[in-house]
Amino acid sequence: MKRRQPNIFTLSTSALQLGLEAQQVIGLRMAKAALGGPAAQEEAALMVTEKAEAAMEAHAVFATAWMTGAGPLAPSRTLSLYRRKVRANRRRLLKG
Repeated sequence: MKRRQPNIFTLSTSALQLGLEAQQVIGLRMAKAALGGPAAQEEAALMVTEKAEAAMEAHAVFATAWMTGAGPLAPSRTLSLYRRKVRANRRRLLKG
């Protein structure tokens, strides 16, 4: 099965969407932090932990793609990973 190569338009669009989604999450987190209290402290700790975990996972996704001969797909796979993480945060923050 032939792998589809991502084109620059697809990568650019995905990166733009990630940026917009990340800005939404930043706004939601800022609002939560402004309220203060234990929930804000928990969110701050969770944010740091999630960022470290996402960075390690992204590194693994990128390296695996290159080592398995799918190097050109590494950027799109990494962007997809981050977008999934950011969307999950957005959903969680909108709930409560």
